[in-house]
Amino acid sequence: MSQIKSKNLKKKKRFSFPHTYVIIFSLIILAVALTYIIPAGQYERTEVEGISKTVVVPDKFEYVENTPVSFLDIPEKIVQSFNKSSHIVFIVLIVGGAFQVIIATGVFQAFTGRLVTKFSNRESIIIPAFTTIFAMACTVMGVNTFIGFAPIAIILARSMGFDALVGLSMVMLGGAIGFSTGTLNPFTTGVSQTIAELPMFSGIGYRFFSLIVFLIIANIYIIRYARKVKKDPAKSIVYDLEQEEAHLSEDAEVIDKIELRHYLVLLVVVASFGLIMYGGAKLDWGTNDNSAMFIWMAILGGLAGGMGPSRISKEFIQGARKLVFGAMLIGIARSISIIMSDGNILDTVVKSLSAALMVIPAFLRPIGMFLSQIVINGFIVSGSGQAAVTMPIMIPVADIVGVTRQTAILAFNFGDGFSNYVLPTSSALMGMLAISNIPYDRWMKYFSKLFGIIVLTGSLILLGAYFSGYGPF
Repeated sequence: MSQIKSKNLKKKKRFSFPHTYVIIFSLIILAVALTYIIPAGQYERTEVEGISKTVVVPDKFEYVENTPVSFLDIPEKIVQSFNKSSHIVFIVLIVGGAFQVIIATGVFQAFTGRLVTKFSNRESIIIPAFTTIFAMACTVMGVNTFIGFAPIAIILARSMGFDALVGLSMVMLGGAIGFSTGTLNPFTTGVSQTIAELPMFSGIGYRFFSLIVFLIIANIYIIRYARKVKKDPAKSIVYDLEQEEAHLSEDAEVIDKIELRHYLVLLVVVASFGLIMYGGAKLDWGTNDNSAMFIWMAILGGLAGGMGPSRISKEFIQGARKLVFGAMLIGIARSISIIMSDGNILDTVVKSLSAALMVIPAFLRPIGMFLSQIVINGFIVSGSGQAAVTMPIMIPVADIVGVTRQTAILAFNFGDGFSNYVLPTSSALMGMLAISNIPYDRWMKYFSKLFGIIVLTGSLILLGAYFSGYGPF
């Protein structure tokens, strides 16, 4: 009997998922290897009025001398990656520190009790409410803006008997749908339609229809998982982490009533997030501005909660320390695109993928564009940057093969947007996972099935766009 158990244990160990850093480093090595295998090439680039980035000239591509990246240069590329990703690394650490200060005041423990009493058995209301709010907010801004909301949603989810994945999903998947459907997205749809010479945000009706379809699917998925976890917490994909979190919270201060200091701290938190949203929408605030606001939230929230400077500092450092793993991961991941760019193979990859579209049946070409953008997004992580590189190529391809330009842009939106939540090179994904303390492999176990459903649904929506002549162009 013991021998059988020993064999089973060996099998389990044999199929264990590699450490997240191992996955990222393996991709880095693959990227370096590809610079030796894929011919170097470049498109000529030109400026387009109304776009801050240069775009490629699709019929002016030339192969250039190979510039392979040395395997010995990998550490240097990782350092460059940290420099270029510093704004995301910093906001993850700062948000972690800020929320540790706010949580230590007891404000969330005080208010979630009342919410649980009111919504304890109404997940079919509260989950769609959250996802819809973040979906609508992310129609005009990036999901990175809302990294700081994840801890609040997780606290609420746990208080209702769910786990951290449910809380994270309410924020990240809602935001993902709003961003990926491109309803009013200036970074993807706006840039793409400018390149395609289409009226800005034209075709909004079909994109809004797509948003509703994806929201319904995501909410059903999240609610089913949430109810399963509530019925049997052991079925949570992050059960061991939830047990650990519960153990760490055993000695936490028990809040019997809501005091004046809790209202003051809540006011600071609400005002901070209000300013972040206003700044993003009206003042062109970026990640660094949001990071500064979280520092203010930590200081003012801690003082409002009755803490002294030393206690605020102690809690802030403790919170930031918890997120070093995820912040380091974000810093490392961008080195993949740096390596491929330095090796001059990004344009070659784009050219090869666009050529492959010409050999498949016409009605499948929108789906081919969708899948191509998923691949490209693994190398070009910026949405607007990807639009500047790929859309000048995809638009002429669409014209030639009888696909409307609006359909090509919709395929780009889906491919660029939704793949951000499976690719470990995505700062939006890794930032959210870091702030939520959820390992990448656990997220993939949870999300992979839904991602398959999203790809299938997106393909059907694109087929509908093709056969209906989604336009007007």
